[in-house]
Amino acid sequence: MISPARSWREFPQRYRLEAARCEGCEKVLYPPRVVCPDCGGCTFETTPLPREGKVVTFTVVRVPPAGYTEQSPLPIALVELTNGVKVMMQVGDLADPEELEIGMPVRLEFRRVAWDGEAGLIFYGHKAVKG
Repeated sequence: MISPARSWREFPQRYRLEAARCEGCEKVLYPPRVVCPDCGGCTFETTPLPREGKVVTFTVVRVPPAGYTEQSPLPIALVELTNGVKVMMQVGDLADPEELEIGMPVRLEFRRVAWDGEAGLIFYGHKAVKG
C-alpha cells in the first residue's frame, strides 16, 4: 500500500494516467521521467494516455500479499496501450481468471484497487477490464 502523501504526489500519473511526451523526440514516457532515455532531452509536455489496449502477458496471484487477500485470485496483466506504452495493472470484472488471455482487448477503468480496513483509506486506480 502507498501512503496518502505518496498518493497525492503521484496523483496525475495514478488517477488521470498522465504521461510525459519528450519535446525532442516525441517519445511518450510513463511514468514521467526527468531525462528522456532516447535523446537525453529534459523538456516534456504532459499527455493523457489512451484508455484502450491489449494484454501482452499476465499472471494470476493465488496467494496475494496483505491488503489484497479478499481479492484472491488476483489477475495482473501487462497491457500495451494503443500508443505503445505498457502499463501493469489489476484486471477486473472476470468471472473466472481463466478467461484472461494474451492479445485480449481491454479498456482501462477507474476503480477501487485496495482498502485499509473498514475505517481506513480506500485506494483507487485503474484496472483493465475486458474490452
